[in-house]
Amino acid sequence: MPSFTHRPGYRSTIEVSVSPKAAALIAERGGRLFVWSRTSRCCRGPVCTLETSTGPDHRRSFRRIEADGIELYVDLRSLPATLEVDVGGLTRRSVRAYWNGLAWVG
Repeated sequence: MPSFTHRPGYRSTIEVSVSPKAAALIAERGGRLFVWSRTSRCCRGPVCTLETSTGPDHRRSFRRIEADGIELYVDLRSLPATLEVDVGGLTRRSVRAYWNGLAWVG
């Protein structure tokens, strides 16, 4: 399990699971993946989801996490036990990240 130095009181290790399809798509786009959280409002209150990009957002402070086959960078307040990376979309393929298997941050 890769280790990651983060703020005291938060998880310091994270397991990264990258599907073969996601690894191939990330490689096609330069081999790097950036992941951050985004909060939006809904009828039941705030919802926090994970966003991904193969290019950096220079307004964020990304940290590198060890992951097989890709360069992975995150800007997250806390870390999930597992970060799953896969491909979604039928007509427009995109890389998606899941927090402990969920589409939203738990």
